[in-house]
Amino acid sequence: MSRALLRSALGLRAPISRLAAPAVPRATPSPFSPAAAAAAVAATTPALTSVRLFNQTAQHVEPSQDPAVLLSSNPASSSPRQQPPQQPQEAQQPAQPPRPLSPAVRALLPVLAAQPGHYIRIHIHGRPFLVTEGDSVRLPFRLRGVQTGDVLRLDKASVLGSRDLTLKGAPYVDERLFTCRAVVTGVESEPMRVMIKKKQRCRRKKHVKSKHRFTVLRICEVRVNGEVANEA
Repeated sequence: MSRALLRSALGLRAPISRLAAPAVPRATPSPFSPAAAAAAVAATTPALTSVRLFNQTAQHVEPSQDPAVLLSSNPASSSPRQQPPQQPQEAQQPAQPPRPLSPAVRALLPVLAAQPGHYIRIHIHGRPFLVTEGDSVRLPFRLRGVQTGDVLRLDKASVLGSRDLTLKGAPYVDERLFTCRAVVTGVESEPMRVMIKKKQRCRRKKHVKSKHRFTVLRICEVRVNGEVANEA
């Protein structure tokens, strides 16, 4: 068989893929099948005309309220709480009457006042000082608000006595029973002190300077008020 006849015979053959496939009849879905029910629901549902995107959604903003409106709506906050007027401390704390003297103090107070050479233990800022008339006291601190020549009335005393009698307070003696005055003579200062502070394994040294000042008082009067026993 020649090659030309073979080519013509092969060209006349139709490929199997080009042949039309036989039509297969489709089954009509039953009205009671799930596919028919889904088709009926899709037919009755209206089609969406527009799509709502995230960037096209309007922002929900809470309405702002005026503080004045809030105050007016709250009756408790609209009317401020009325506080009673504060009275001065003197009016709030009435002066208490002086304590009456005991019979023993009344009897011996004139005798104590008649004796010479009284001594007294005064307290200045909680520090006790045992003094007599004419003594000079150097306080271990500086009194503020005083100047040289001022006369101070010392009314805190725990012991008051003479050579034979002693009156002790609990904790202090009644200030009506004695009179003690002191004169500010001046202010003294100590020499400059330099303290060297150094830590171990450290070459650095710290120099701390200090110079304290002290107030000097002179007791000018120590007297026992014997007439208070007759008034009480």
